[in-house]
Amino acid sequence: MKCLRVSLVVSVAALGLVAGCGGGTVHPSGEPQPAAHAADARNGQPRVVPPRGPRSTFTAFRPTGGGSRVVTTKWHGRKSGFTGAIWAWVPPEYHQARYAKSGFPVLIALPGAYGFPFNYWAGDAFALEERIAKWSRQGRTLPFIVVMPVLNPCRTYYDGSDIPGQPKMGTWLTEDVPDFARANFRTYDSRDGWAFMGSSSGGFAALKAVLKEPQKFKAAVVNGPDTAPDSPLWQGHPAEMRANDPRHLARRLAARKDLPVYLAFELGSKEAAAPDVKRFIRDYTGGPVHSTLFEIPDGVHSGHTYIRRMAESLHWISRRMRGPVPSA
Repeated sequence: MKCLRVSLVVSVAALGLVAGCGGGTVHPSGEPQPAAHAADARNGQPRVVPPRGPRSTFTAFRPTGGGSRVVTTKWHGRKSGFTGAIWAWVPPEYHQARYAKSGFPVLIALPGAYGFPFNYWAGDAFALEERIAKWSRQGRTLPFIVVMPVLNPCRTYYDGSDIPGQPKMGTWLTEDVPDFARANFRTYDSRDGWAFMGSSSGGFAALKAVLKEPQKFKAAVVNGPDTAPDSPLWQGHPAEMRANDPRHLARRLAARKDLPVYLAFELGSKEAAAPDVKRFIRDYTGGPVHSTLFEIPDGVHSGHTYIRRMAESLHWISRRMRGPVPSA
């Protein structure tokens, strides 16, 4: 399902960082809180990577309270050759003295539908950044850096993939966008600090990225996703299409007994794609592909449905990732 309903219109005329902490206690819900020191033992102890540059020139996009703001810039992807807009936000903790030497986890957030020329997770229709700031203060999620790239340039569906003869949007999302984050922010050198979140077509791209490159990304929040590639641009390229099919990738990951990945699915109970998503979870997850499903009663195929369970989804992946470590 490519079209995602957004009932609030977000202006693109204003196109243009913003500054949690984990604990080891128990949330009132009974769920353990995210642990600041959680890490994948197979990766060893993740190292903090300072910003490598070249630093971007940012334009303020919108304030998010507490002195923080979403900013935007253009980024040239050296590996894909694609140049596109990226919006970014850092949590308030990022600028606090006690976290001055710590890395922060990165959440690459992808919208539904075309996601071009604007990534709606940067706007105030969903206030994702304000919510993450609140949830991290409450110990419900890690304080993610949120990076929000464009998804489908020229309003063409590329399935977040390198389709032969087309812009290399798979490389853009999994190579160039992380390079942008590493150039500008303190991050971690292992997959413990890297996750995706996406809805609909962005959910497909998020799902595929984590299954295809588990050595780079540990987790994803996947909202009402397509579960198979369906861009018309795949015509004539069946082998490449299969190589970007989450079903094939999940089976391959399981067969190789590869690094574990963690997928939090969100699904409205009234979505037409609900049976397909549930079938994917039933048939293609298990073993190293860990999953959980948050089904939203009376929910439809809309970002306004998914934001209702986002705290739980981010909590679930936060418990498997690495948060910032205070120096004092």
